[in-house]
Amino acid sequence: MYTRLLYRSYRRLYGLAYWLDRRFTRAGKFALACLLVATALGADTSQTTAYQACAFLTVVLTISFLWTALRLPHPFRRSTQLLSARRLLPRFATAGSPMAYRVIVTNRAASPQRGVTLLEDLEDPRPSRPEFTADPRRKVRGLLARLDRLMGYSRWLQLVARRQPAVIGEQKVPDLPPHGETELRVEFVPRRRGRVHFTSLTLARPDVFGLVRSHGRLPVAQTLLILPKRYVLPRIALPGTFEYQPAGVALASAVGQSDEFVALRDYRPGDPLRHIHWKSVAKVDRLIVRENEDEFFVRHALVLDTFAQPDQEAVFEEAVSVAASFVCAIQTQESLLDLLFVGPEAYCFTAGRGVGHVDRMLEVLAGVNVCTHKPFPSLEALVLRHTPQVSGCVCVFLSWDEPRRHLVKLLRSLRVPLRVCVVTDDNVEGLLDPGPMRDQPQSFHHLRVGRIQETLARL
Repeated sequence: MYTRLLYRSYRRLYGLAYWLDRRFTRAGKFALACLLVATALGADTSQTTAYQACAFLTVVLTISFLWTALRLPHPFRRSTQLLSARRLLPRFATAGSPMAYRVIVTNRAASPQRGVTLLEDLEDPRPSRPEFTADPRRKVRGLLARLDRLMGYSRWLQLVARRQPAVIGEQKVPDLPPHGETELRVEFVPRRRGRVHFTSLTLARPDVFGLVRSHGRLPVAQTLLILPKRYVLPRIALPGTFEYQPAGVALASAVGQSDEFVALRDYRPGDPLRHIHWKSVAKVDRLIVRENEDEFFVRHALVLDTFAQPDQEAVFEEAVSVAASFVCAIQTQESLLDLLFVGPEAYCFTAGRGVGHVDRMLEVLAGVNVCTHKPFPSLEALVLRHTPQVSGCVCVFLSWDEPRRHLVKLLRSLRVPLRVCVVTDDNVEGLLDPGPMRDQPQSFHHLRVGRIQETLARL
C-alpha cells in the first residue's frame, strides 16, 4: 500500500512537471515561481504588500491562459492544420557522441508565421509499478541512505533515466514565409544505448505576454537506434588458428555448401545430386560432379557476460561498450566472429565473410539486457557447445568469481586460446588475481569503470 502510494505520487508529480515545462515558457516559469512566493509572503495583507504582486501576476497569467484557450492561433487549430513538419533521421547514432538530424517545417497558410518553436515528444519514460516496487537489494549505509531507499526517490530518478536514452531541447523555428518551408538542424547527445521512440512533433507559440504556449501536435512517429559507446582499440592480434569449418561459410546463409572448387570428376555412387555439373554432362553424355575442398579459416567467439547484480548497472553498460569495441576492431573480411550471450534464451550471432555485417551485431548489442531468469552455467553450456568450431575466444566478464574462473579453466583445458577482460567498479582495490590466466598475464585485463580507455589502449 505504501509503495503504491509512492508510485502514484511520483508518477503524478512527473506528469505535472512535464506539463508545466511544455505549457510555460522560461519567462512564464519565472512568473509562476514569483506568484507562489508572493502568495506565501502576502498571506497577511496588513504586514506586507506582496499581495499586490500576487494579484498582478494572477491577472497576467489568467489573461495568458485565456489568450491560448480562446484565441488559439489559426495554424494550430486541428480542423485547419496549416503547419506541418517531417523529421529526417539517420539510421544510427552512438551513445555519448553528438548527433544531428533535420526537421522540415512547412507553412501552408497565406500569411507568415513567426515565433514558432518545435518540441519533440518522446516515449513516456515513467517506469511501471512492478519496476518501481522491485527490490534492488542494494547495501545501504547511513541514515540518509536508508531514508532515501525508504522513500524510493533516487530509484525513481534512476528508472526514468534508464528509460530515457535522449533529452532533446526546445528548438526555435525561423520565420516562415507564406506557403514556404524551412529546415531545422536538431542536435543532441544520446545518453545511453537503446531505442529513442519519437511519438510526435509539437509546434508551439507563446501568448501576447510570452508566458504560456499554445500547442499543435503532429503525429510523426519514428524510431532511432542508439548504438553502444565504443572505445578506441589498438591493432590487436587475437589468439587463434585456422580451423576446419564443415560445409564452409555459406551454410549459414544459403542452401548448399561453399567449399572451394578443385576439379571435375566422374560421378561416384553416393555423391550428392546437387554437385552434378550439368554443363559437362551435356557435353560428354555421362554424369560429372564438382569436387570441392572444405574450407579452413579463423573463427573467433566473443562471449558477453549478462549476469549482472542489481548494483552493477554501470559495469554492465561498460561491458557492452567493451564488447562493441572488440566487434569494430576485429577484422571480419577473412574471419568469422560469433557473439555469444544469454538473455531470455541463449543467442549466437555471426558476422564476417559475407554471413553477416558488423552493423547488425552492433544493433544486437544495442538491445542486450541483463539476464535475470537464468543462472551463469547456461552461458557456460552455450560456450562449450560452440567451442569445437572456434579458433580463439574473447571473454568480457562482469566479475571474477569462481563460476567465471571455472569457465576459463574449461576453455583452457580444451586448448582454446583466450583473452579475458573483467570489468569492475572503480572502487575495487588492487589488481585482480589472474587465477587460471596466471601463466598468460598479457591476455588478462582488469578494466575499471572510468579508466577503461587507458587500459584498452595498452592491449
